[in-house]
Amino acid sequence: MNTNKKIARMAGFLYLSYLLTTIFGSIVSSNLVISGDAAATASQIMASEWRLRADFMSELVAGGLFLLTAWALFVLLEPVHKKLAILFVFLNLGGVAVQSINTLNQFAPLLLLSGADGLKALPAGQLQALAMLFLELHDHGFMIAQIFYGAWLFPLGYLVYRSGFLPRILGIVLMAHCAAWLMTFLQFFLFPGFEAITLVSYPLGFIAEFGLSLWLVVMGVKEQTPA
Repeated sequence: MNTNKKIARMAGFLYLSYLLTTIFGSIVSSNLVISGDAAATASQIMASEWRLRADFMSELVAGGLFLLTAWALFVLLEPVHKKLAILFVFLNLGGVAVQSINTLNQFAPLLLLSGADGLKALPAGQLQALAMLFLELHDHGFMIAQIFYGAWLFPLGYLVYRSGFLPRILGIVLMAHCAAWLMTFLQFFLFPGFEAITLVSYPLGFIAEFGLSLWLVVMGVKEQTPA
């Protein structure tokens, strides 16, 4: 197997691992937060504390895997256009940094609800409300990271399109996903409750990112000099 194919399959494996780790975290923490009910959410968290801890760890692991994915894709696509390859690595790094710091907001409810000595002076209702606030801050912080995670898709998609050793259709779908994902970010902050864009961006993202990762793992790259 040539070097490019090895790098491509490594990148695909890392990308797929990142996506599956992210999905695992979402499944584990599903239905843990009860919207508008801080007391019920606190009860859920304390009854299934491991679920929040598992989601916390999965976000950190996913961030590391995503950064490694960007590095592997950089090695693969750097011959196509070095400056654009550097750009998507830095955009990916920005998203990973925001996501990693934001996980503190997810861990804070465990500290607040643990009954630590320094917090016993606060009423239970106040601690529950603070825990709910940190969970909401985590959701908002996650969406802020999507500025970088959305933006990195355009240079990545463009390089896939121009590479000559990966299907051009994947590059087109990645660039379209960039536009849809950035619009999802704007929708979240400017039009909360409006989900029309999400109905397009999530399926498109599934096709784009799973499509690229599976192609890299299964097919690798063509024996061809980059365009």
